Amino acid sequence: MSDPFPQDDGHRTVALVLAGGRGSRLSPLTDARSKPAVPVAGSYRLIDVVLSNLVHSGLRDVWVVEQYRPFTLNRHLAGGRPWDLDGTRHGLQILPPSEGRPEEGFAAGNGHALYQQMAVLEAFGAREVVVLSADHLYQLDLRPVLEQHRERGSELTVVTTEVDEDPSRYGVVRVGEAGEVTHYDYKPENPAGNLVATEIFVYDVAALSAVMERLVRRWETEGDAGEPDPEDGDPGGDATEDEGTSLGDYGESIVPDFVRRGRVHEYRLEGYWRDIGTVDAYFRAHMDLLEGGGLPLENPEWPMISNNAPAAPARIEAGSEVSGSLVCAGARVRGAVEHSVIGPGVVVERGARVSRSVLLGDTRVPSGAVLESVIADVGAPVPEGRTGRTRPGPGNITVLAATGGGADTEE
Repeated sequence: MSDPFPQDDGHRTVALVLAGGRGSRLSPLTDARSKPAVPVAGSYRLIDVVLSNLVHSGLRDVWVVEQYRPFTLNRHLAGGRPWDLDGTRHGLQILPPSEGRPEEGFAAGNGHALYQQMAVLEAFGAREVVVLSADHLYQLDLRPVLEQHRERGSELTVVTTEVDEDPSRYGVVRVGEAGEVTHYDYKPENPAGNLVATEIFVYDVAALSAVMERLVRRWETEGDAGEPDPEDGDPGGDATEDEGTSLGDYGESIVPDFVRRGRVHEYRLEGYWRDIGTVDAYFRAHMDLLEGGGLPLENPEWPMISNNAPAAPARIEAGSEVSGSLVCAGARVRGAVEHSVIGPGVVVERGARVSRSVLLGDTRVPSGAVLESVIADVGAPVPEGRTGRTRPGPGNITVLAATGGGADTEE
């Protein structure tokens, strides 16, 4: 049988985007769509961030692992055309759940999801696989990351960053003087520092295969693998007896095993990075954008690429008041908007006021309505009167959900 993947040395690195998790911590924004399809900054989707980083880094073999509510995401991806990834032999590939082999079916954690792709990675002839999540905001050129990985002969390179929030939400990393990773603690109760993994990993494919097979075999004999995380795998969170389900979350099983092997190095990301997997983090990321310290969307050398629907320019009517805000194409403002993101198709009527809010799209804010610290999903109804108020601390964001799932509802 002929090789289904014609080889050349320019295509030995695969980018594997894990886009299948339920995203329950971002509910209700993820109730009717997959997390990577959630709008961000009005004009984009979360998956645009990782795809833009990959194509600007020159990576052409991009595989997206899907599971939960893929319809809206697939419609947005459009076969990779917006990112010039619609090649015949190389480009965007969608990897949905499948059945037929013991290791296939719905994934029970992101470690299992990674295990499920090993056979096709090896058949492709990949030497390295860059594993990324689709719920972070950052800009990163992966070319120097891959160059360092190869020069040091690393089995695993972990892209790290220092955070100014509680690091116990992440994998906490400790490194030696030469950048070698000496400890990796996944979501520790008492973090030893604020250096964390950004959920961007470069694996040597041969080493990854060996590590996972050993962990699976050890589980079969000893029963000591990690627990699956419903955020990153099976929508129900229930592991099955299928091969590889014992791997759970790779932060609990695969990455620590690599660290014990001793050929793991960090690559430090110095710029902006934020995990937006929760409602509070999602809101805070938009406030960062408005305050000038967030993701640099206006970088002409690293533009964000998306699949936007055609829309007329935003219309700011006479008598309106707009300050410190992002107003997207297709929006119309007749009232007052301050420190907010106004998505496409949003209408703010005269006599309405929007403050410190994020309106994702196709929402009408009626006259007399006052929104403060509100996230309104696409098509969400907005009541008259006051909704929300600015209060310190997490958990104080009011979310207006779309009735019937909104404009992004999967048919």
